[in-house]
Amino acid sequence: MVTAKVIQFRRGRKTYTPRHFLIEIPGIGSREKATEFIGKTVEWKSSGKEQKIIRGKIASAHGGNGVIRAIFEKGLPGQAIGTDVEII
Repeated sequence: MVTAKVIQFRRGRKTYTPRHFLIEIPGIGSREKATEFIGKTVEWKSSGKEQKIIRGKIASAHGGNGVIRAIFEKGLPGQAIGTDVEII
């Protein structure tokens, strides 16, 4: 199990994709190392009383600096940016 950080929505200049998120894994600095995580499951846990868990799957690498793109089953809230996720 690896802990990573949610960076941002996947977005363009005028649009964003609400279910796609960019995730940064500490210690991963290249695209080759990031591609090893493709297909693994990602879990985001809310910090509220109910402890909601939203699951997703790592789809691909994003860029050349080791950032990955994850597609979640439903969109994460905006407060999720900057929080931690677990890669299983």
